[in-house]
Amino acid sequence: MSTTAVDRLDARHVVAIINTSPDTVGLLADLLERAGFLVVNTYTHHIRDGSVDLEAFLRTHRPRVILYDIAPPYERNWQFLQHLRQTTLSGYQFVLTTTNPSRVEPFVKGDDRVYEVVDKDGSLDEILRATREAARSRSLR
Repeated sequence: MSTTAVDRLDARHVVAIINTSPDTVGLLADLLERAGFLVVNTYTHHIRDGSVDLEAFLRTHRPRVILYDIAPPYERNWQFLQHLRQTTLSGYQFVLTTTNPSRVEPFVKGDDRVYEVVDKDGSLDEILRATREAARSRSLR
């Protein structure tokens, strides 16, 4: 989608998915797009290796919510997220996901909740509900 098309949309409808798995991105993008969100995505390893300019990505798409996945190695990727939240991603609304919440929860402090990504047992409904709630929250950006 071009920047011009994004400019015409209300930013509260834009969700950025940051993940490591193309299959998971596809699953989540389909869910969110069917619910009316405009979805953009990038991959964690592209941010880490510098092949994606995260600041430019955010300026271009202006997401209202960031759906960020914490993948193995969990502690290393949690620390990377914390670094991003203190710098480039400061002030954004987040919905945190993982395929193994029990491995991530020891690192989570404060009000963060981590949603499990599985395509059964209502987990996708919970992620959609959390994304809608985050989109309604006041962003610092």
